[in-house]
Amino acid sequence: MYAIIATGGKQYKVAEGDIIRVEKLGVEAGQTYTFDQVLAVNNGQLAVGCPTVEGATVSATVMGDGKAKKVIVYKYKRKTGYHKKNGHRQIYTEVKIDKINA
Repeated sequence: MYAIIATGGKQYKVAEGDIIRVEKLGVEAGQTYTFDQVLAVNNGQLAVGCPTVEGATVSATVMGDGKAKKVIVYKYKRKTGYHKKNGHRQIYTEVKIDKINA
């Protein structure tokens, strides 16, 4: 059984027991979080929502927050002496999928 959820402008295919990294949710570690934007559910038969599946939710436990690896942003324009180096680390929340309610 799996579900496709939408959070943080992205879509994730999840199953029970999966650990995924999503955009920061602002929830403390150890608390439960419910994803209510379920786009599709497959439990032997695929149910696709328009845009979401009615009454379907995904329950997850928050494991904690973290930062991803650093991405280097380098801007350069030739012949003008312009160059700028910058780094970025995206903040994420790690969650463990407990139950798919469909």
